[in-house]
Amino acid sequence: MADVSVPRIYSCYNCRNPVARHDDIISKNFQSSHGRAFLFSHAMNILEGKKENRQLMTGLHVVADVYCKDCRKVLGWKYEKAYEEAQKYKEGKFVLEKFKIMKENF
Repeated sequence: MADVSVPRIYSCYNCRNPVARHDDIISKNFQSSHGRAFLFSHAMNILEGKKENRQLMTGLHVVADVYCKDCRKVLGWKYEKAYEEAQKYKEGKFVLEKFKIMKENF
């Protein structure tokens, strides 16, 4: 019998729509105004909101809120632009708040 591995994913806390793969986590050491958050290289089944300047703990960034594509709940944000050189690695990455996602297939 073939070894079939099921990918570990994170889903929307509200509707269980898959929104990110565990393998795409860059860091689990992020903070949001509501608690812990994870930085992902990719996200799926999401919609992006309007880009805006936002003062975060690490400085001024251009971000867009990200929403679950199915239920439209806000799950976190996407870094569009970082003004400080040391923060440029975040550009194009997604922050999903831990309490707004749930583990699947772990």
